[in-house]
Amino acid sequence: MSALSVPASFVVLFLASLWAGVQNALAGGGAFITLPSMMLTGMDARAANMTSTIAMFPAQVATGWTGRRHVAGAAGLSFRALVAISLLGGALGASLLLVTSAAFFARLVPWLVLFATALFAWGSFGSRTRGTPRLNRFGTAGTQFVIAVYGGYFGGGIGFLMLAALTAASVAMRTAAATKNVLAGVMNASAVAIFAFSPEIRWRAAAVGCTGAILGGIAGAHMLQKVNERVLRVFVILIGAALTVGLFMRSP
Repeated sequence: MSALSVPASFVVLFLASLWAGVQNALAGGGAFITLPSMMLTGMDARAANMTSTIAMFPAQVATGWTGRRHVAGAAGLSFRALVAISLLGGALGASLLLVTSAAFFARLVPWLVLFATALFAWGSFGSRTRGTPRLNRFGTAGTQFVIAVYGGYFGGGIGFLMLAALTAASVAMRTAAATKNVLAGVMNASAVAIFAFSPEIRWRAAAVGCTGAILGGIAGAHMLQKVNERVLRVFVILIGAALTVGLFMRSP
């Protein structure tokens, strides 16, 4: 991917990060927008991935704080338990990124997003018995841990995967969206603490991306409480389908 001129690439990065902040607040998948935008400034994929994680972190904190009143636990797990699981998994994933190849995860990501899309669509519009969780306490804990490891390692689509898992545990859509916004920030806190010491981070690009993502994230958190829930579910499924197609096309 060829780099644009510095002013042009930073304008593109700011606008992309603005939209990524909104998308992360509503559904997830913002990293798939910021990652190629970071690469347009001249970074390789590894540096862009780490720089994108750092850039999006303050926006995740701002988005989570804006919607903090709506967070909740899931399937008998307290919200504090989900936070602890996310923190531990995020640290493990970030550590793996520094010592292992990304080839395996690159092949796995399209299948993860495809599974999450199908699960979310079935949970939203398939037949089900009201009040009966499809993920129990242990299933929810295990799923959140795996998502957190993946989030610390790469991060693309973690919000979308958490939406699928939380709604599969019978968490209401708006509550699930607010909860995943906070948990995304928690799991990335571990990654940021590790990545911040890497010489590969491009801090100017991180600052530009951070500014756009914060503005978009706050706007998206407010939009979350006003968007029709059925429309929001359809929107999430369409994003998931688009991400799945794009990821399979780019998969090695």
